[in-house]
Amino acid sequence: MQETTREGRILETFAVLADSLVADYDIVDLLQTLVERCQELLSISQAGILLADGEGELHVVASTDERSGLIELMQLGPDGGPCVECYRSGSAVAVPDLALVADTWTQFHAEATEQGFHAVHAFPLRLRRATIGSLNLFGDETGSMTEIDTVAAQAMADVATIGIMQQRALAESDVVRNQLQHALDSRVVIEQAKGVVSYSHRIPVDEAFTRIRSYARSNGMQLTMVAQQIVRRELVL
Repeated sequence: MQETTREGRILETFAVLADSLVADYDIVDLLQTLVERCQELLSISQAGILLADGEGELHVVASTDERSGLIELMQLGPDGGPCVECYRSGSAVAVPDLALVADTWTQFHAEATEQGFHAVHAFPLRLRRATIGSLNLFGDETGSMTEIDTVAAQAMADVATIGIMQQRALAESDVVRNQLQHALDSRVVIEQAKGVVSYSHRIPVDEAFTRIRSYARSNGMQLTMVAQQIVRRELVL
């Protein structure tokens, strides 16, 4: 009988992520799969991934909530927050109760609690000594993640990092920068395509993104390619 336990689904997730690394894969779609599996399998309500560009500025490349609130929350500026601190330090940041950081990250605390979040756990996308982003998990209840969930989250972040780097050495700075920039550029095109589909059909951006991604998968196309065709008006969904 097929394994249907949560542990079995976690193992299946690693298999899906690993399969992506040996095929012609779309980085943004890979990371979107990662955040969706985190939301499904771990004790969290939302998840998102931040990547740094060549200048070290952080951008959201995948999120379980396509509305602006969560995306803006992960990128809060000068006041920072656990997501940004995770990237800067290269270490996991656990905030089981946001009330504990109300004085440390004032703006983040206010914005997060307004959206109904009460706990945040951030895991670095790190390879050797270089950190290129963070996997950020948001909970609508206070409490720490279990040891198993913590290990699984960091392991999935590590797999995603390897996928982004395409198993190339960090010393190849030009290659790394180009790969990261490609992921960021792809996200821009996808955002544009979401806007086109959302406006054309008068539907929420979440639904527009789901429609675009479903079309890409059902037709064996890369998510970025479908988005480009939508933006160029070569494809109408």
